[in-house]
Amino acid sequence: MNAANAQLDAGAAQEMIAAYRRNRGLPMLALDPGLQQLAVTETAAMAAAGRPSQADIVKTVAARMGFSDPHANLSAGYHTLAEAFSGWRDSPPHNAVLLDPDATRMGIATAYAPGSKYKVYWALLVAK
Repeated sequence: MNAANAQLDAGAAQEMIAAYRRNRGLPMLALDPGLQQLAVTETAAMAAAGRPSQADIVKTVAARMGFSDPHANLSAGYHTLAEAFSGWRDSPPHNAVLLDPDATRMGIATAYAPGSKYKVYWALLVAK
């Protein structure tokens, strides 16, 4: 993701998260177009600001959009999906989002800002 034209394969991310959840007896999350667009918007905002956002803000927006019990992993500095996933998995609060037993839908996106401190920004959103 460390290039201006890099694209995140949301389906590959969904599969990676699904395998992790499946190993813990949890169902796969469906890619949701609304959460996906919100993740894109959030990563663009983080890239423009040059820092990760507060999860409470994007969770409030998701709730206003009609998503029930939204949660978010917002991070920066990971250059690949594998790095982001590993970082989330190793952080108890982020891992709780990955393994939310009530979540049924997800959206994930990344944005690249070469002139910023972190360069790459990530958003994973989950909800019922």
